[in-house]
Amino acid sequence: MNHRHAASFAFAVAALVAGATHADDAAQPKVEKCWGVAKAGQNDCAAGPGTTCAGTAKADYQKNAWKNVPTGTCTSIQTPKGHGSLTKEA
Repeated sequence: MNHRHAASFAFAVAALVAGATHADDAAQPKVEKCWGVAKAGQNDCAAGPGTTCAGTAKADYQKNAWKNVPTGTCTSIQTPKGHGSLTKEA
């Protein structure tokens, strides 16, 4: 009987730890860099030569400027210059 109680307790603790891990994952938004979807001045960081960081893209949908988007949505974003890309284009 003691072993059953200990096993049940261990299982309950493991379930709580696993649940806490999933709660942390849910609290963290999942994002990825999506190239070519930012409008001028709205990129999230450096956009190639002559730029330093966020907000420095010179043109809409600049291929070397990226924006964070929810994971799995980048390539479905349609712009006048094509779809978003998960890789930097020159």
